[in-house]
Amino acid sequence: MTTLLVIAKEPVPGRVKTRLCPPFSPVQAALLAEAALADTLAVVAGLPAERRVLVLDGTARDWLPAGFDVVPQGAGPLDERLAAAFSLCAGPALLVGMDTPQLSAALLAPALAPWAWHEHDAWFGPAADGGFWALGLAVPDPELLRGVPMSVPETGAAQRRRLVDAGLRVGDLPTLRDVDTAADARLVARDAAGSRFAALHARLVPASTGPHRADACGPRPGDGSSPAGPR
Repeated sequence: MTTLLVIAKEPVPGRVKTRLCPPFSPVQAALLAEAALADTLAVVAGLPAERRVLVLDGTARDWLPAGFDVVPQGAGPLDERLAAAFSLCAGPALLVGMDTPQLSAALLAPALAPWAWHEHDAWFGPAADGGFWALGLAVPDPELLRGVPMSVPETGAAQRRRLVDAGLRVGDLPTLRDVDTAADARLVARDAAGSRFAALHARLVPASTGPHRADACGPRPGDGSSPAGPR
């Protein structure tokens, strides 16, 4: 069976989803990030897996369901942290981020079917922003990620090309939208009807329409919560 990895950042105000501010406040942005993470973990918890691992920057709290091992993210830039996550696995592994609360078992079904690795050596889930939301490797070689440019519009294309150039047979998953901006949040909430994220977004939108300073979230460092994509 496949090991399932979720790479995430603890949803702390001012450290996550800073591009949601404005119109959302830092606290609201962190609550939305927590809801997205909780939705993602709930889906992964219900999937068949050899092992479920949360690769976390921060501390796990009550949003973490049972059945997950928690390991710290590695040091360095995102490509190194992703490589370190895959190095934890001895057999097939599938990694997702926390920025796609519209995730479902059906979306991941091709990569988790009993025959998923018979005709494919890798699975790739592109993101609408040019990054990727899922990456699966039959043989989790960290070198397949090291050196791939992260958080740029070409990230997804570069990562998929790395797989193809290595001679891997790549299966493609559907394109999903990450929650990065307020516009993304609105569209994802629509697609994630019934999710914790959608319910919270519906409650926060009226409260987020007032004036906010453009710098309300403070500095906007690179995020450790999604496999890759522009920030």
